[in-house]
Amino acid sequence: MEAWMSFVTEVGFPIVVTFYLLHRIEGKLNTLIESIHALPGKMR
Repeated sequence: MEAWMSFVTEVGFPIVVTFYLLHRIEGKLNTLIESIHALPGKMR
């Protein structure tokens, strides 16, 4: 049981942080993609 808890604390925390950061960045990436798609129309 102790090995299992060690595994969860060592691997689980970085996984949770990674998913949290990916979730936060997703909205900003969508805005960036929309801006890039709209760029040719604004250059006319």
